[in-house]
Parts: sequence; C-alpha cells; structure tokens
Amino acid sequence: MAATQKITIEVPTALLDEAKAATGEGVTATVRAALRLIASRRAQRRLLELGGTLDIPYDLEKLREDR
Repeated sequence: MAATQKITIEVPTALLDEAKAATGEGVTATVRAALRLIASRRAQRRLLELGGTLDIPYDLEKLREDR
C-alpha cells in the first residue's frame, strides 16, 4: 500500500451516514472512495476539455499509400 496520512475531519453526521449507506462500508473506506471519486472526476473533466481532439503525428496520405 502507498504511504498514508492520518487526518482528523469534521463532517455532518447525516452526510457521513448517507455516504456510508451508499458505499456499504465504514468511515475509512467511504472517505477513500470519495477521494478516489474526486480524483476520477478531475481526470474526466480533463478529457472533456480535449473536446474530442487528438493530435496524431501521422500523414494519412502516406498511410494510405502503404496499403
């Protein structure tokens, strides 16, 4: 496992209970799942910002000639 950091946080009890019910896990697993979700959403936003663009360093005409 990667390095860990112990933290103390205050969260609304109702929010934590709702999140734990959603994950079916305890506090630690629920917080870890939430952190992974935040990181995943950031990666998704970065992909969306690309807008379907991708620079491909190939010459399509040359590739067609290779057939």
